Amino acid sequence: MEQSIRPVSLKSFPPGAPFEKKQLCAYGPISETSIPPLRSESMSQETHHPDVMIDLVKVTKVYPPDVQAISDISLTVAKGEIVFLTGMSGAGKTTLLRLISRIEKPTKGMVEVAGFDIAKLPQRNIHQLRRKIGMAYQDFKLLPERTVADNIAIAMEVVYRPPSFIEKRIRALLDQLDLVRKYATPTGELSRGEQQRVSIARAVANFPEIVLADEPTGNLDAETTGKVMNLFHQLNCQGTTILIATHDQSLYQRTSHRIIELRFGRLRSQVSDPPEENSEEEAASSLFPSSEA
Repeated sequence: MEQSIRPVSLKSFPPGAPFEKKQLCAYGPISETSIPPLRSESMSQETHHPDVMIDLVKVTKVYPPDVQAISDISLTVAKGEIVFLTGMSGAGKTTLLRLISRIEKPTKGMVEVAGFDIAKLPQRNIHQLRRKIGMAYQDFKLLPERTVADNIAIAMEVVYRPPSFIEKRIRALLDQLDLVRKYATPTGELSRGEQQRVSIARAVANFPEIVLADEPTGNLDAETTGKVMNLFHQLNCQGTTILIATHDQSLYQRTSHRIIELRFGRLRSQVSDPPEENSEEEAASSLFPSSEA
């Protein structure tokens, strides 16, 4: 039986919870100082409610001839929330992310993202929505003959970021994700774990309002997983809404973030049990696992 799903804001976490936003922000939040604004355009399709970033109402997606990927899903994600999507392979996690990013359109129901009604958004205005979303794909979708730097730069070039900003942002992301030495390497020559990190760097390069990450740590060891999660949480401290589809229970164990489980295309919601009181150092250790874990 489906349960009622309500948005859980980071602000609502109990004061004793180890992964409070104020603690996460203590671990080196990203500064957006001096970031030039994107070129403004008309947002006539936008009817944004300030507290809701993603809203799905009775959404169903059916692929031909009669494959029902998700069924009657209703879900609200608050601005600034981190949500983990879990479930077996084929449960509908990727389909849900593709609907939110407007790669797919729903067969039935309403999908509203950042104030845009997906079904009513004209093709000519899709770029307005895509500017707000950073998507880290499970299959990476990199240009194999282009360098690491080129692949990350593309996300910023299409919105006319200045070259100086692009270069600085690339360097900062490669440093954080331990890829500095791969700056000029074609992505086709990288390992899968390295390609995954480049895909993540490209997704977050523009400081998007929403990050959608499909199995972002599937090819990473514990230490590198910690670096990726650190990056996500730093962005969240800036207000980014993050949805992470994952099989990796270590990413959401002992957190107060909402966990959404998909089963056979249908939604179940659960909030993790309140974690035991830990010191701030213990909280950081569990959130950013070391290679010895």
